[in-house]
Amino acid sequence: MLVIEDAEAIGAAVSSALRESGYEVQHRLDGRQLEADLGRFRPDLVVLDVMLPGRDGFALLEVIRRSSGAGVVMLTARDGVPDRLRGLSGGADDYVGKPFVLAELVARVSAVLRRLGRTPSTVQVGDLVVDADAGVVMRADQTIELTATELRLLVYLAAQRGRVVSKTQILTAVWGYEDYDPNLVEVHISAVRRKLEEHGPRLVHTVRGLGYVLRADE
Repeated sequence: MLVIEDAEAIGAAVSSALRESGYEVQHRLDGRQLEADLGRFRPDLVVLDVMLPGRDGFALLEVIRRSSGAGVVMLTARDGVPDRLRGLSGGADDYVGKPFVLAELVARVSAVLRRLGRTPSTVQVGDLVVDADAGVVMRADQTIELTATELRLLVYLAAQRGRVVSKTQILTAVWGYEDYDPNLVEVHISAVRRKLEEHGPRLVHTVRGLGYVLRADE
């Protein structure tokens, strides 16, 4: 995945959130080497800022559409309808206005990749099946009812299955910020655990001092 954003702090935050969601990411401050990146890196998706030094996002969007099948999610501080229509009519797959919540951007990126068939929507861990597109969670052939936040949390853990993720990573990916009471994560982890464990052994494990991991123990 390629992030083209000239504001270093925003680009770094977006790149970090996407990496924490399991994506390989390269960040560029402008589009000077876009053609080379499209040929060498072959990104599945480009997160593209509109207001860039040199060629702006609309000009870069034309380059992408001429030479790549990558999905494009555009970012802009401009909130006007004409700019949104210009981007979408030019071939952008989605448009996110600044300021935005990182969790929403990651969700939009994931949705575009799923529409393009670049990522599976269904993940299975042991007897647990999580279908992010349908918003369905099943275990032992039983549907598990989750709140919207619990579902986002479980979809994130499923995407990171087998990897330990910290409370800060979870806060960033699921809620879109880091500076918040980590008890928020604990409360929702406990709720998800309780619902999953009504149908089988523990799948969400605590790794003391590090965070949590979703795995099926043999």
